[in-house]
Amino acid sequence: MSRAYAYRTAIAADMPAAHALSVHLKWPHREEDWAMVQRTSQGFVAEQDGALVGVAFACHQGAYSSIGLVIVSDEHQGKGIGRQLMNLCLDAVAPRTAILNATESGAPLYASMGFVDFARIQQHQGVPQTPAPLPLVEHSQCRVLSLAEYPQVIALANAGSGLDRTVVLNDLLPTAEHVVGIEVDGQLTGCALLRRFGRGHIIGPVVAQHQEQARQLITHLLRLIPGAFVRFDIPTACGLADWLESLGLPCVDKAPRMVLGVPPQSSGGITQFALVTQAIG
Repeated sequence: MSRAYAYRTAIAADMPAAHALSVHLKWPHREEDWAMVQRTSQGFVAEQDGALVGVAFACHQGAYSSIGLVIVSDEHQGKGIGRQLMNLCLDAVAPRTAILNATESGAPLYASMGFVDFARIQQHQGVPQTPAPLPLVEHSQCRVLSLAEYPQVIALANAGSGLDRTVVLNDLLPTAEHVVGIEVDGQLTGCALLRRFGRGHIIGPVVAQHQEQARQLITHLLRLIPGAFVRFDIPTACGLADWLESLGLPCVDKAPRMVLGVPPQSSGGITQFALVTQAIG
């Protein structure tokens, strides 16, 4: 006779076991990456006889919550655990609107719960060629940002994503290796973070007024880490895919973005060119 599953709130002490589940799936996340999500999100775990067999998180970001890192161990698939974890997340999300970046294998479950596709994302990664510096338009500069400018970084990230990034970026900014921005006529119009993640580095979020600014921010950061492995999670519609591939960063995965309601919208002429992570959006 199968033993019952117990569900409860995720805590920091669960992250080594959650990390082990992701290692089994060959996900690149480090324990530190799981810990960051646990600090900034509301999570749930499924246990059997005290062993963690499933996990899911909802990262509340203003009027929206991003559901991610939904895993059920192979030997416990087909028992309704994923659906129950999703239901717990959806209860925690309300009255916010739930969004997620699905895996192809997870998309049918989410569709059965009412989620619909609203966009696509794709993952690019590898050891890129070091790009040549890109010329800047007159009266603009790309530079390292100071601690005093971090509130502006958060405001730009909010505008580009349509989400409230305050909690997430207050966690990420102090540990980012580099935070750079584009300034035009003395006004900050774009920014990007470079930080440790998975197999090496990740660049994200990247927000800017247009593709040229996004490429300038990314180029600036890539030139700081020659020969390093780097990952990007980008909206397919952002227009950077061909350029990233030309640098030696192939697309290794694509996935639907899904929403249970009306999707978030950018504002203020700012566009998101790279996500924080696939799990957080």
